[in-house]
Amino acid sequence: MAANTLEDVFRVLRRRPDVEAPNLQAWDATDRLLLETAVQLGRSGSSFAVIGDRYGALTLGASAVLAPASLRVHQDLITGERALRLNAVELSNRLQIGREAAETEGAETGFVQLPLGRELLEGAETVLLQLPKTLAGLEEIATAVARHAAPDVRLLAGGRIKHMSLGMNAVLERYFVSVQPQLARQKSRVLLCAGPRPASAAPRFPVVEHVAELDLDVAAHGAVFAGPRLDIGTRFLLTFLPAMKPARHAVDLGCGTGILAAMYARKFPAASVTATDQSAAAVRSALATAQANGLADRITVLQDDALSSFADASVDAVLLNPPFHVGAGVHAGAGLKMIEAAGRVLAPGGELWTVFNRHLAYQPALERCVGPTVVEGRSTKFTVTRSTRSPC
Repeated sequence: MAANTLEDVFRVLRRRPDVEAPNLQAWDATDRLLLETAVQLGRSGSSFAVIGDRYGALTLGASAVLAPASLRVHQDLITGERALRLNAVELSNRLQIGREAAETEGAETGFVQLPLGRELLEGAETVLLQLPKTLAGLEEIATAVARHAAPDVRLLAGGRIKHMSLGMNAVLERYFVSVQPQLARQKSRVLLCAGPRPASAAPRFPVVEHVAELDLDVAAHGAVFAGPRLDIGTRFLLTFLPAMKPARHAVDLGCGTGILAAMYARKFPAASVTATDQSAAAVRSALATAQANGLADRITVLQDDALSSFADASVDAVLLNPPFHVGAGVHAGAGLKMIEAAGRVLAPGGELWTVFNRHLAYQPALERCVGPTVVEGRSTKFTVTRSTRSPC
């Protein structure tokens, strides 16, 4: 698959199946800067690994302008993986290459999607990275690159300046001999890293910490929300656990580290519990949390996009602590998508328990998509609601 310029790529990119809106774009200035910096540094023709590509801009852009010897990509979110494949199909169709070739992952598309680890990075000479939100996420990536990539690897780590910090430089300097900030452009900057320190890259993820107030060991990979701690929204929702009724099948939707799933499974030993999230780091963390607490035989973990693999009316309870960000921006679309999904999969009489920031007007959507909704509690920051699925 080939395109002539980055513009050929960027103009076809969409975010689907992720939330789409006029103020949400499928690529940003950092994608462009990373690719143009790789060209300027003469990295064309090398073996590439791409990490953190949101919707395919880096992967398809590298294929277009860098003639990679090989191109491997890791995206934490399943929506990003699916968007990349859809955008690859669309780009090939626009270039009249043909749908059948574009839909076959591997040599025909020019890229292969892999988990973060040795297979992704072994022999990689150039790594393009959209910097993650957290320092822990960056450390897990830097560790993997230093351990597995080629000794002469160049890591190009880019981000929007407003989201970058000196702490990111400090993390990278622990794993690379040289970390050089490049000139900023369009409010983005690239950090050029060279000289990996594999001896410093002992694996330490997932991190496991004991949350004393729950008597629960919580495991977290670097990219997961809140790390191994108990976030305040989940804490508030858990105070209503005694009011929940037992279910045959309960789902922790947007599970993160799997705290809600673990506590529900403890409270209701007869229930089958599924912990599901868009994030690969989250489902790996939830699995590790279940294992650390002797609940692995009771909790199934699944990477999925808004319950897309669940049948209609197939579960009895859903626990939801939805995000109020899409990427780096505040946007209610992700939460609304999850509420709609919960309404679809709940059986009549099933319950959705939701905790959300008080400023978010989710109650009309809960009434519309699920059914009668009762406010069970409010704190200074959060609202907890119980919605009962109406008969179809």
